[in-house]
Amino acid sequence: MDRMLQQAAGKADSGGGKQSSTRSSGALSPEQLEELEEQFGLDKSMPVAYLQWLGLWPKEVSLSKADFGERGDESIGGSEQDPDHTAKMVLRGDGRLVRIKKNKEKIVSALYVESGKSIFDDGWEIRYEDEKVRQERFKRRSIANEKAPSYPPRAVAYKTRFSGLLQGDLGRSTVYNDPVSSMILERVPVAVYFGLLTAVLTYAVCLPLGVLKALKHRTFIDSASSVLIFIGYSIPGFAFGAILLVHLGARMNLFPLFGMTSPNFTEMGTWDQIKDLAHHTVLPLLCYLVGSFAMLTMLTKNNLMDQLAADYVRTAVAKGVSFRKAVFGHAFRNSMIPIATSAGGLIEIFIGGSLLVETVFDIQGFGLLQYQAILARDVPVIMGTLAIAAFLMLLGKVISDLIVAMVDPRIKFK
Repeated sequence: MDRMLQQAAGKADSGGGKQSSTRSSGALSPEQLEELEEQFGLDKSMPVAYLQWLGLWPKEVSLSKADFGERGDESIGGSEQDPDHTAKMVLRGDGRLVRIKKNKEKIVSALYVESGKSIFDDGWEIRYEDEKVRQERFKRRSIANEKAPSYPPRAVAYKTRFSGLLQGDLGRSTVYNDPVSSMILERVPVAVYFGLLTAVLTYAVCLPLGVLKALKHRTFIDSASSVLIFIGYSIPGFAFGAILLVHLGARMNLFPLFGMTSPNFTEMGTWDQIKDLAHHTVLPLLCYLVGSFAMLTMLTKNNLMDQLAADYVRTAVAKGVSFRKAVFGHAFRNSMIPIATSAGGLIEIFIGGSLLVETVFDIQGFGLLQYQAILARDVPVIMGTLAIAAFLMLLGKVISDLIVAMVDPRIKFK
């Protein structure tokens, strides 16, 4: 709303010296300001607005308003004998003319002018707003010490519906005016693509490497691999991506500089599309992987070494069990228990991505969407992405518990 007001003020100020003391046509009228309040839920208290976003409190839609005290127009239904107690409005989204009557501060009837039928039978609701209520709304959006004008009482007709997170409605972006759910779904394939590749390659490399380092402890293989993985761990992914772009992309022209596909991707054959996608994937994927090897590799190595030093492994070897069977049949499974506790967190990688890596390579993923929404103060998109991230975090914890139960023979679900 602040952004829209600034844009309107900029249009108003563009008139230069010809502008009068009042707002020009570029400024927003009080009616437009009121509609913005209603669109963004600013006319409701924070608890109510939050419950509406969740879908636990009904939203008011198709709001139609009419002031009491205005003389009737014969062209739309004839003049009124008592305009102070009668108001006429055209229902938004319906188009029919309605005559509303009040007694003091209570609505007593609301009838269609043509048919005489009550609009309450069609699911409409009406509330009465006096001058005090309207002045309070004016004060919320006005500058300090600005005097509120006098307003006539009015009737507000509306319908209600439950539409929020529980109904699958995350609202619309205040920047692009697109449904938040569709904006997120457009980014999910990219996030899942890199998330799956990162998870598969990380576990495929780190688990065998961790076992090898544990078995070759304090040898040249262990020391050399430790140096390499910690060098990679110390380099931020986005900085590594900038280096790769400069040297392998710009100078050597070996890889594309941005995006996931080439401009003529849709015109290529299937095999050419696969090669083009793989060509664009190499550099971002290296940035995703460079920092993830160290933690999992060292965790695997240290846990396995602890299990190899345990009494049950030494006892098994002393009773004639081969060292290979003792390692992979007993120690390795138990060493996976701490790793399994964090395995469910991989589901967050599928969606979260890395906003910095996506920014460097201009990949339209989930992380970049969150970053752009925060910069633009696009509240519906921020709320939608946070809700999904929170859900995935909780889901990951549950999956971790299930994986631990599969790995740890001491835990059984009954």
